[in-house]
Amino acid sequence: MNRKSIGYALVTGFFLAFALIIYGAYSPARKAQKQRIVCVKFKKGVENQAVEQHMHGFAALKHEIPQIVNYSSGRTILPNGAVSDYDVMHYLTFQSEDDILAYEKSEAYRQFIERNKGIWEKTLVVNADIRP
Repeated sequence: MNRKSIGYALVTGFFLAFALIIYGAYSPARKAQKQRIVCVKFKKGVENQAVEQHMHGFAALKHEIPQIVNYSSGRTILPNGAVSDYDVMHYLTFQSEDDILAYEKSEAYRQFIERNKGIWEKTLVVNADIRP
């Protein structure tokens, strides 16, 4: 191979490597198609520390269960000082209904339920499509 061909090969190789890096950095994220809202009412007298452990434990599921595309949570807010039926809300998104089922069957989710169900008075779970 002559010197000119090697130069062209190196330039082409660097260009391809650069293109792959750029593609990886800007490739679209997984698109969520399904959503789940989980509302929780805690039993009277549950300490704030237990509520915070519940919130952190639920948030940790995003890192343990790959089917969860996105997660957010917060305490419920009602206008005009009204009383809420639930104390906190968790919002999760998934790509498919099969992903929701896999999430429900995961060991991490089951362990979370076992650790926290004793402080819950009631829960409400709503699944829905995400409209474009």
